[in-house]
Amino acid sequence: MAVTVAARRNAALLAWLRNRGGALAIFVLLFLLWEFAVRLTDIKEYLLPPPSKVWTEFWRRHELVTAGAWVTTREILAGYALAVVVSIPLALAVAYSRFMEQAVYPVIVFLQIIPKIAIAPLFIIWFGFGFMPKLLLVFLLSFFPIVVSSIAGFKSADRDVMDFARTTGAGGLRMFLKIRLPQALPHIFTGLKVGAALAATAAVVAEFVASDKGLGYLLLQYNGQLDTPMVFATIVLLSLIGLIVYYAVEVVERLAIPWHVSQQASAKDATL
Repeated sequence: MAVTVAARRNAALLAWLRNRGGALAIFVLLFLLWEFAVRLTDIKEYLLPPPSKVWTEFWRRHELVTAGAWVTTREILAGYALAVVVSIPLALAVAYSRFMEQAVYPVIVFLQIIPKIAIAPLFIIWFGFGFMPKLLLVFLLSFFPIVVSSIAGFKSADRDVMDFARTTGAGGLRMFLKIRLPQALPHIFTGLKVGAALAATAAVVAEFVASDKGLGYLLLQYNGQLDTPMVFATIVLLSLIGLIVYYAVEVVERLAIPWHVSQQASAKDATL
């Protein structure tokens, strides 16, 4: 049994390396080129520090930066969770109700068109410099792709399958759980992944406008001090947080819809 579990774990690791190894190799190559290019051309550190200098400065001040990362991560997770909780039920209502589609959907589009950076100062006036403005900005930026993809998903149910289910006596709840929801999940997860990618951007923008802590605030401070190594370190850390959130959603997707063609392709790669 232990051998089987170990074999599966090794197969999963090899599959992951096959799928992501190319991207990792590109990143490593870029960092190496960056390091050697800076050292060979003698570029000033305040213009473009080498990766080794970025790492050294980050490690020297990692306590301050990781504290800011925790603040930003909380804003990302809270705003993103709120977007998920609001957008999916709203998408379901819009997909099922013509009135909701005609009355609410144009409002959703209008809210998306408004530049979020333009309304951020209003959030400061209304809610101050605390947690709420960041939460709302992350929510607004993550909300639209999730709700639009979810609406498309709930509307994608095969009419022939629905009609056949009705002839067998299936009720509305059963058809939703067995047909509508499974067919909607791939669309929903597409929106969730796009929203996850936007959440980190929204949190940083919010911290640029109104914050005295977080990675966005630190980024402004380091930029004002021409502390370029820490600017790069902060950007890399922000990118890692965004990647972690994105791939966490992808893991949930693989667990939730293993039957979908994209997940079957991944499983097939793992067995090769």
